[in-house]
Amino acid sequence: MSAHKMMGFIFLVVYMCFFIPVQQARIDGPTISDLSFKNMDFAMNLYRKISTYHDKNIFFSPLSISTSFAALLMASDGVTHTEILKGINLDELERADQPDLLPKLFQLLNENITQNGSLKLDQGMALFIHTQFEAENLFQDQIKMFFDADIKAIDFSNTKGSISLINEYIKQKTNGKVTEMISTLDEMTQLMLINTIFFQGTWKMPFNPNFTYNAPFYIDNYSVVQVPMMFKDDKFYMMDDVPLGAKVLKLPYLEGVSMLILLPNKGMDYTEIDEEITAERFSSWIRKLRKVKLEVNMPKFKMEQSYSLHDLLPDMGMGSVFSNSANLTKLSKNERLKVSEVLHKAVIDVDETGTTAAAATTIGITSYSLPKTFTINRPFFFFIYHENTNCMLFMGRVIDPTKN
Repeated sequence: MSAHKMMGFIFLVVYMCFFIPVQQARIDGPTISDLSFKNMDFAMNLYRKISTYHDKNIFFSPLSISTSFAALLMASDGVTHTEILKGINLDELERADQPDLLPKLFQLLNENITQNGSLKLDQGMALFIHTQFEAENLFQDQIKMFFDADIKAIDFSNTKGSISLINEYIKQKTNGKVTEMISTLDEMTQLMLINTIFFQGTWKMPFNPNFTYNAPFYIDNYSVVQVPMMFKDDKFYMMDDVPLGAKVLKLPYLEGVSMLILLPNKGMDYTEIDEEITAERFSSWIRKLRKVKLEVNMPKFKMEQSYSLHDLLPDMGMGSVFSNSANLTKLSKNERLKVSEVLHKAVIDVDETGTTAAAATTIGITSYSLPKTFTINRPFFFFIYHENTNCMLFMGRVIDPTKN
């Protein structure tokens, strides 16, 4: 079938609020590949924590969350520092004699992902500091150096004005996709750390919207919804994970980013599979992908998901940073601070639209082979990752593609 269009717009916003009152390693020469691997397991751990709260759609950016807490690491000390390290699964990468190692790794990872400038993945970080609040100069210099953060003075006691200013910043950073991230603000807030990430992807092998059709999607044994199902007949990379009871499909975007679909076999409960997803397993899927002629049937879907991470992360061992015993003395020696809130919002829109200029690869398939079928008509997982580094940019679970 002729290729036509698909584009995904994905963005995410994370913010952290710090306010008064109240009151803290081991692989030699870790690389950005090590960082990506550890971040992937953190992603799976966080996914499993979120999934214990509901059986609905899930979507978030582990890279954005890790980046935010990597910045916070530079502000923390003692038990708080140790808990954050373990919580985001980076304790084995820290070197006591190289305090800047982890920030440098995040800096190098970001540079590697965006090195040629053609990939549309914009990350941004901003530090909003109360006009009467004095943050340590070293911390401000570091967050600017490693995370290219904007540092802005703001009067949090003027809650209405602060909300307007912050929402406008987020709106600009997400190309207008998020217009109201926050609606309320504690006037005691002293510092707010905001992280944004925006991704725009175009399929390397676009779908033709003329072939999109309505089809059933089986949420479970009792619930069926009708969805617009995209169709594409081409050569794709896929593999069967027989022990897991699932199939894996790679859908490449342009510029070195791909979506990996994990589809449980018919009759296999997705909850049995999600406990088995690890960074090691993910890496094995990528290594074992093989090109086959395939008929792909994939639902269009949109999701907008918000998470209060301050309710989730204490159960992952990161409790003190949200408590009165928080140690953020590297941020300020004059104030006793704790993290008030960590909000995370992610949106994804998957459809056919996009460029028509992509060329399909033609190697490795004999012309007479009959196409297999990969029909995504039941709950599935998806992962958007940077191929050179295997860095997990986004991950999600689709239970009902008709629900935002």
